[in-house]
Amino acid sequence: MAHINLEKDILGIRSLAMYRPDTGKPLYELSQVLLRDDSPLSQAERELIATYVSFLNECKFCMSSHAAAARYLYKAEAQTVNLTLEDYQDAPISDKLKALLTIAVNVQKDARTVSNENVALARSFGATDRDIHDTVLIAATFCMFNRYVDGLATLTPMDAETYEVMGERMGTIGYIPPKL
Repeated sequence: MAHINLEKDILGIRSLAMYRPDTGKPLYELSQVLLRDDSPLSQAERELIATYVSFLNECKFCMSSHAAAARYLYKAEAQTVNLTLEDYQDAPISDKLKALLTIAVNVQKDARTVSNENVALARSFGATDRDIHDTVLIAATFCMFNRYVDGLATLTPMDAETYEVMGERMGTIGYIPPKL
């Protein structure tokens, strides 16, 4: 049960965007820019960063919905998401993405622990300033989103099918604020 009066049967952050459309709209716009607009990182890679940070924060709703979006975007390599959650260092992802996930892990723990060595390693695998910037911003944003969703105890489904539908929606139309 949510800590505040939210629309019945509306899940996770969507219920919060409906409760406060004035704050929900810019949050959805930020998600669209970070996860769908042009970037040197693929949409699947960016969703995977959001998924991994949400996994570390133990935010079931965000982890499950963004994992579903990443799986949808990875298509035939959908298992990459589960393998990354199990152990990203051994997952079938690029060394660059592994280094960027290390940066995201540090942002999630304590952003001040992102080191010159973390950044140098990412650069050694071809990461650009934009890759590093966007990784830090995605990680920081999802720490906020995770705390927002869980701090207000939004409705979190437990079945995988609900998340699959969300993942396909997010993977096709992106991040559009819900209508009242």
